[in-house]
Amino acid sequence: MKGVVKGVSTRASQIDFGKFGLKAMESRWITARQIEASRRAMTRFVKRSGKIWVRIFPDKPVTKKGAEVPMGNGKGSVDRFVAVVKRGRIIFEMDGVTEELAREALRLASHKLPIKTKFIKKEV
Repeated sequence: MKGVVKGVSTRASQIDFGKFGLKAMESRWITARQIEASRRAMTRFVKRSGKIWVRIFPDKPVTKKGAEVPMGNGKGSVDRFVAVVKRGRIIFEMDGVTEELAREALRLASHKLPIKTKFIKKEV
């Protein structure tokens, strides 16, 4: 069953590991490819300095039947894996870099994602 992604995230809604984070402002599926593209964009921008935490994991398999396959014959094979992300969830966290560097790196990462996001700082 595909399910409906609605509601506000109660888990991972605060920064726990780093100083800066990227928060989801919409609820949606995010594929493993999108997560990896975002992670690579951030890592390349900060030139592998600092520490990055990925707070979501694509653990939901999505199936798809092949093109021109007749109806019936059961369920299709696994096409991709997705992470179910609710509004308010922290997607990425970062530490060990300046705020300007983190802001730009997380902005680049957000362009790879299909949802609206917001840059947040940890309140001390």
